[in-house]
This record gives sequence, C-alpha cells and structure tokens, in this order.
Amino acid sequence: MIRKIFFQSIFFNFFFLKEIFAAESGGMPQLNPEFWISQIFWLTLSFGILYIVLSKLILPKISANLESRKSLIQENIEAAELQRKDSETKLKDYENIVSKSKIEASNILNEARKKALKDISSKKEILDKQIDDEIKKAEQEIDTLKKSAPAKINKIAIETSSELIKKIIGTEINNSSLSAIVDDLSKRNGDKYYDN
Repeated sequence: MIRKIFFQSIFFNFFFLKEIFAAESGGMPQLNPEFWISQIFWLTLSFGILYIVLSKLILPKISANLESRKSLIQENIEAAELQRKDSETKLKDYENIVSKSKIEASNILNEARKKALKDISSKKEILDKQIDDEIKKAEQEIDTLKKSAPAKINKIAIETSSELIKKIIGTEINNSSLSAIVDDLSKRNGDKYYDN
C-alpha cells in the first residue's frame, strides 16, 4: 500500500509540475507535463485506430489467407495421398497384367510346342508308313524279279547257247533239247545262286 501511494505521488508530481521537465528554451516539449494529456489522447486515439484497422481489416485478411493456404495445403496433401493410392493400385494392376501375360505366353508357347511335336510325330508316322510301303514294294519287286530271274536267265541262256552253237557248228539245234539241258543245269546249280 505504501508503495502504491509512493508511485502515485511521483506520477502526479511529474504530471502536474511543469517546471520540473520543462526546458528553458527549446527543450524537449514531449517531456513537458503541460502536453501530456494531449499526448495520451493522441496516443490512445492512434493506437485505437491502429488496433481497429489491424483487427478489422488486416488481420482478417491475413488469417483468411492463412486459412486458404492451410486448406490448399490440406487439399494438396489429400490429392497427393489419392494419387499415391491410385498409383499403387495401378502398379498392382500393371504387375497383375504382366504376370497374367507371362502365364498366357507360357501357355501359348507350351501349346505351340505340343502342337509342333504332335505334327512332327504325325508326319513322322506318315513318313515311316510311306517308307515301309516303299520297302514292301521294293521287296515285292525284288521277289518278283527273283522268281522271274531264273526263267529269264534260262531263256537268255537258251538263246545265247543256240546262237553260239549255230556260229560254232553252223546249223541250228532244236530249242527244246537246249531248254532241257539248261533246265537240268539250272536245277542242279540254281539252288546255290537263287536261294531256292
């Protein structure tokens, strides 16, 4: 309480005593207690107007700007999160498509391989059958040639013998006797040459 009275007395002494702070000539007028009331009035008025201008005009614009920036940043963060989720789903879809494509390509390759092997085996069977048929035809031709060879050889032997005898002796011999001789010789020696 004593302090309060002491400070009030000092304040009022400064406030009401003009001579204490007044400059004698060209001093500092703001320290003259005579002008303090007007200075306090203008100070209060200036700061009041400044407070009203700041609180009603400038600060709302700044706070609105900050809120719009905050909302814009929040929207950008949400959009980025959506883009990230969308890109992750697209990446998973892409990986699924790639894996499905690999599986399909593998299946197509396996089917093509099976089809090619099947075609090769069927063509091989056809070719083997054709080769077997050709071998059988050749064997049949060989058998027919083998069976007809002794008769042809006998005929050639008879003709050759008759011509030789005709040239050597100068007369023709009966073909029936020559064929009997050739047949007899071919029967005796034919088994050795013709596998009969």
